Amino acid sequence: MERGEIISKIDDFLVDEFEVEQSEISTTANLKDTLDLDSLDYVDLVVAIESSFGIKLLGEDFVNIDTFEDFYSLIDTKLKQ
Repeated sequence: MERGEIISKIDDFLVDEFEVEQSEISTTANLKDTLDLDSLDYVDLVVAIESSFGIKLLGEDFVNIDTFEDFYSLIDTKLKQ
């Protein structure tokens, strides 16, 4: 899957599930703040991404995730492993 497809699929999911405007999502925006994520939201996000992309995410994967770009890169890297 190409990076553009990954980003599009993630963004579509975030707009639908977290009721965020597409215009609020940018590569430099803070993921947690933009989506107003709490710990349960992170669980929902992880489960949805794992089922959508067929990958496994761990808690430590999110340690250095601040921006949407960081998140996209994480998913891209996991898909290539």
